[in-house]
Amino acid sequence: MLYLSCRVPAASDGLRLEAFLRRQGLSAGLIRAVKHTAGGFFADGVPIHTNMPVRAGRRLWFALPPEPPTSVAPQPVDFGIRFEDGFAAVLDKPAGLAVHPTLNYPDATLANGWLWHLRQQGRDGVFRPVNRIDKNTSGLVLCAGNAFAAPLLAASARKCYLAVAQGALPGPEGVIDAPIARRGDSIIGRTVAPGGKPSVTRYRVLARGGGYTLAACLPVTGRTHQIRVHFAHLGCPLAGDTLYGGTAADIGRHALHCGALCFRHPLDGALHRLQSPLPDDMAALCIRCGVDPALPDLFAWLDALAPVPPCPEGFVPFSAAQHPPAPGEI
Repeated sequence: MLYLSCRVPAASDGLRLEAFLRRQGLSAGLIRAVKHTAGGFFADGVPIHTNMPVRAGRRLWFALPPEPPTSVAPQPVDFGIRFEDGFAAVLDKPAGLAVHPTLNYPDATLANGWLWHLRQQGRDGVFRPVNRIDKNTSGLVLCAGNAFAAPLLAASARKCYLAVAQGALPGPEGVIDAPIARRGDSIIGRTVAPGGKPSVTRYRVLARGGGYTLAACLPVTGRTHQIRVHFAHLGCPLAGDTLYGGTAADIGRHALHCGALCFRHPLDGALHRLQSPLPDDMAALCIRCGVDPALPDLFAWLDALAPVPPCPEGFVPFSAAQHPPAPGEI
């Protein structure tokens, strides 16, 4: 069992415990689970209820509740790992691999492969993706190692996608602010519509050639198929994206890749920046069209548009192998 502790700062003196925990990034669901399945919260070794005030200088601690059971079966699956520890992992997903099981893809997904990887290391766990990408989108997927890390990672994560669009995207940079709604003629399709959900995508043109544009994309909002729908709305569907008007003549799937990701670690707040190069099919398309597939520093652009916020200075793990610590042990 993993225990987490922190000392209450002076600025939080008198806050109700629940308010303090939420300020530290704990989700309401995790707080409930700790109360009901993990023994509750302690202040200097004494049980404390979530409606009680916390006092500056006191040491708070709790045990992470056990992971819920999962129906996902471990299976060997090919994917890359760009970063991994007990609180966060960044996986590099190839195109054609679903992120998690669905009715159409019940197994052999990234989730199955991650659980297989954990089993090979003698570890238990669940697959907890912070961001999801479509089956035929390639690139980086951020995963949380536990329920404590998940909301902190979600709050700090920033993603940059690489897209090859048909035609010439306007300007060196642009902002697409167009609401997205379900498309009436398709179960999965989306479209720009006045009554849709607010949706914003920023992009930067990296290279043009042969009737195609290589662009870096920052989805400010996170709607289904957002980049694909927005580029099609501009008259520049992604290469290979037949659902939204693209042609499959030059590539066998929509040309979209999550190529850069940054996040702050939920324990020490350290900023991690990871990149995944253009996959072979997208790089080959660029070369055939005379588009230079070499990538600039995507993080400079990403930082300017969406700087990563700091993590709250909060809980850190401590060792308690067999039983909760007694007062004075932490």
